[in-house]
Amino acid sequence: MRAHQIMTRNVVTVAPETTIIDAAKTMLQHHVSGLPVVEAGGKLVGMVSDGDFIRRAEIGTERRHGRWLSRLAGRQQIASDFVRAHARKVGDIMTPNPATVAEDTPLEQVVQVMEANNVKRLPVINGDRLVGIVTYTDFVQAVASLAHDMPSPTADDDRICEQVMAAIDKAALHPCRFTVAVRGGVVHLNGVASNETMRKTAIIAAESVPGVTTVHDHLWIHPPPEEDLGGGDFVSLQEETSTDDDQPL
Repeated sequence: MRAHQIMTRNVVTVAPETTIIDAAKTMLQHHVSGLPVVEAGGKLVGMVSDGDFIRRAEIGTERRHGRWLSRLAGRQQIASDFVRAHARKVGDIMTPNPATVAEDTPLEQVVQVMEANNVKRLPVINGDRLVGIVTYTDFVQAVASLAHDMPSPTADDDRICEQVMAAIDKAALHPCRFTVAVRGGVVHLNGVASNETMRKTAIIAAESVPGVTTVHDHLWIHPPPEEDLGGGDFVSLQEETSTDDDQPL
């Protein structure tokens, strides 16, 4: 299998000029711990993750350098720490030139890049344009799909998958947190829907694509209905929800 067969295609992103506060709100709203930073036209220029919000002056956690530590750290490190604690724009705290993979990168190589760079998410690019993202959760979903004895996707399945994602996008569900797997014309919808209407819309959008024989709904409703509050754990199928220290990204 290759990166494009498991990646999340509709990726939540921010721009370099996005404020730190707005980026933090976006991460919380979409339950993600990392965001690709893109310029106009979709060019990937960096990554920002939850670890970039730890040492911040607003909450009194900026790194403090005493006299001796200042001498050891050096002026460049002190200046860098100051910027990360006081900057107001994402472009000033993001990790530039992040590790990436191409759409046709074999999954074994994707794993090697993740391990070599100590990251849990990898942007997928076509040229320099962001087209998707692969996270640990996408691998979990790929393994889970094997439990259904699903065959490897064919070229037709890849085409149907792209058309399903386009149909979901057309149904005004973009950006959405759905991942789509297609095997033999059978569509598996995974991810999170904010309400029952969104869930039904996604299913109908998938059913409308030529070549689709069946749609299996594995979508979670989040936040859950009031009567379900306090029930089972919520799991995001686009991005891992746990905090990680995988810096830099």
